[in-house]
Amino acid sequence: MTENQRPAVPLRAEARRAAAQPQPDDQWRLQHVALAPHRLGFFLAMVLLIASGLWWALVQVDRVSTALSLPYAVAPSLVHAAVMSFGFFPLFFAGFLFTAGPKWLHVDPPPVSALMAPLLLQAGGWLAWLVGAAWAQGLALAGCTVAWAGLLWMSGLFVRLVLRSPQQDQMHARSIAAACLWGCLCVAGLGLSLAAGRADLARLWVLSGLWGFITVVFAVVAHRMIPFFTASALPAVQAWRPYWVLWLMLVALAAQAAAVWLQAAEWTPVAARAVLRVRGPLELVVGILLLWLVWRWGWVQSFRNRLLAMLHVGFMWLGLAFVLLGVAHGWGGLQGASVWDLGALHALTMGCLGSLMLAMVTRVSCGHSGRALVADQLAWGLFWLLQLATVLRLAATAPLALAPWLLALAALLWALIMAVWGLRLVAWYGKLRVDGKPG
Repeated sequence: MTENQRPAVPLRAEARRAAAQPQPDDQWRLQHVALAPHRLGFFLAMVLLIASGLWWALVQVDRVSTALSLPYAVAPSLVHAAVMSFGFFPLFFAGFLFTAGPKWLHVDPPPVSALMAPLLLQAGGWLAWLVGAAWAQGLALAGCTVAWAGLLWMSGLFVRLVLRSPQQDQMHARSIAAACLWGCLCVAGLGLSLAAGRADLARLWVLSGLWGFITVVFAVVAHRMIPFFTASALPAVQAWRPYWVLWLMLVALAAQAAAVWLQAAEWTPVAARAVLRVRGPLELVVGILLLWLVWRWGWVQSFRNRLLAMLHVGFMWLGLAFVLLGVAHGWGGLQGASVWDLGALHALTMGCLGSLMLAMVTRVSCGHSGRALVADQLAWGLFWLLQLATVLRLAATAPLALAPWLLALAALLWALIMAVWGLRLVAWYGKLRVDGKPG
């Protein structure tokens, strides 16, 4: 029998065995979302991100046209500030921290089942906050309470990882753990203040949590990861991240969290101007140092890699936010009234935090779905559309007749960007990895 005259039976048997092998599951299934911490955390964060963005866009359209006549049981600005600070960001944190954190700390990660309840409590609580903000303050407060319980639970899980770690260098993880605990206190303060009818205090708790919790986590992760990613992608650039840089950022952000309360204190006009005269130059110096750090980390070289450039541009906005604050408060010290505070705040939130969120989540989602670590045309285009939305939001803080329309346009762009980006990645989280690997 020649080589071309092999019996057909073994071939048919081999075909039957191949057919009996389980075929790759390429369908979107909800149970796939629970396969890894980043899938669960990012999926829930995207749901809340899209919902909150759509709600805020409708609020802005309602304000400029009065066509929708939306109901409001809680001041929309407070609702917006709270959900944009404490809503989806901690869920993104969970997806990242329980994926990268155990590697930093050399400990076993918790099972996804251990994260299910705290993350669902947060997502469900903040969705209830949005619904209650329109129809019933009691429902909003209940949602805030449920979300606080979920955040406290999640923070406790991360603190346990830190306490179990044999790793000597725990600076980044401990800083994040402390920030999460401060965030728990701020969310509790938000709910209690609103329940007491003190919306002014509730807003202060949100701002203090934004600086001392959300921005601290972003800054710590940026200090650890941006130099590492840059050196990995561009071998000519060294990973430079001395701890004095991290301490500078932590002290500056803690000072901003404290300044929220300092600024709200009852000062005489002379004392208030004196405080601004001191605060403004210090913020300006911090901003200039952060912009220098952007350059030192390889700003120019980063544009050889789109995904890397997105991280560097996002961090650049942190320096710009401090520069704007320094100019605003320095001018206020001379003129007696601070200006541009809201613009600086949105340079931080939309510019820095929004850009870093889009860049970091895209990177993690690509890598952990088996895709190449690249920003394709869609991700790159959405990123620059976000930069446009940020500039429009800053322009809307100027005393212009078009300001309300600029604000509405910025809100609509934000909602569009996050919906397109979010729905795309949600489609990934419900499917198995394209390379067939687990996770």
